[in-house]
Amino acid sequence: MRLHHALFGPLDDAGNRREAVTRRLGGAIALGLLGDGEQLPPEQELATSLNVSTVTLRDALAELREKGLVETRRGRGGGSFVRMSGAGLSALSRERLTEMGVSDLREIGDLHVAVAGTAARLAAERASEAEIERLRELVTRLRAAEGDADVRRIDGRLHIEMAAAAQSARLTMMEIELQGELAQLTWRASAGRSGSELADARRLVVEAIGGRRADRARTLVEQQLGDETLRLIDDHIRLMRDRAGEEG
Repeated sequence: MRLHHALFGPLDDAGNRREAVTRRLGGAIALGLLGDGEQLPPEQELATSLNVSTVTLRDALAELREKGLVETRRGRGGGSFVRMSGAGLSALSRERLTEMGVSDLREIGDLHVAVAGTAARLAAERASEAEIERLRELVTRLRAAEGDADVRRIDGRLHIEMAAAAQSARLTMMEIELQGELAQLTWRASAGRSGSELADARRLVVEAIGGRRADRARTLVEQQLGDETLRLIDDHIRLMRDRAGEEG
């Protein structure tokens, strides 16, 4: 699966396109699909692939620069380069959480439960031994991860690889899109959560997949992601209360 091909694919026509570009690129940075120091494609090429105007793209890049997530260099060898900034991602997460309501967050969580749960069930039925071993390796990496960025990135990649192991291109594309959005929304809520804690939970899923226990794999994913959605909603409510207190 070409992750970058999906990442730079056309946006749909709904909503504010500048915000959509900011969310797409910001989510990819949070997820680690765009690495620290990586150069983005030239503006005209990137705008064309995303199906937006160059003005819209430049506005989105300007917003990402303000948050410290993109650096633009002039002259020979110049261009726009990714910067992994915890503060910038936290600010982006805060903005996204204040823009959305509880029902929006619940719907995203419900969709992720449906996609990831189905992927886990199908992976238990269809995954090759090599794919199962890849999932085990990612759990090991998750346990050893240091810092919020690595934990979030490896966990997101684990979910994407699980969908790929289900042998479904559509499920994999949906998981990539969801992870891009969730990487921003959950940045605050998942901050400080240790990789070993998360690895303990994900290991149970991978063991179920490796044991070809499809129903157990799906149930575990549904329970884990359901709990994580509740944590995200709680973080949103706390954030909105704090904001109301500041304005009051």
